[in-house]
Amino acid sequence: MEMIWAPWRIEYIRMEKPAGCILCDKPAENNDAANFILYRAKENYIILNTYPYNPGHLLVAPYRHVASLEGLTPEELHDHIEVVRHSIEVLREVLKPAGFNVGTNIGKVAGAGIDDHIHSHIVPRWQGDNNFMPVIADARVVPEALADTYKQLEGRF
Repeated sequence: MEMIWAPWRIEYIRMEKPAGCILCDKPAENNDAANFILYRAKENYIILNTYPYNPGHLLVAPYRHVASLEGLTPEELHDHIEVVRHSIEVLREVLKPAGFNVGTNIGKVAGAGIDDHIHSHIVPRWQGDNNFMPVIADARVVPEALADTYKQLEGRF
């Protein structure tokens, strides 16, 4: 069995979570640049993950507060997968990753950090993007600041 370590995420796991739902609150604030919202489709939007596994780690979430895929309307579900597909196209063009991890964690036991609002992760991957730092130094090197990633992707959707 392969072990995947992500010790940098412990900060997020241990932090006191704000009241309410961040995936509902952020798009309602209408402050897209400050909240790292990159794109607003009809039923879903794209936001940079503030605790990324890699630069360009995106979340696609519906505006409506829904816990699981089966709770989405057909329109929301179709829009969701189209936004995921478009995210991959843009990331491929701008950041030029060698591959992607794309997934949806449904329920806390499945790894969902926000388990009451469905969202999909799009994580760009590059050859060698995982190095020795997490193992020997309990640190993760994310080589780009969120604001810099946002500037590269802003307007590309």
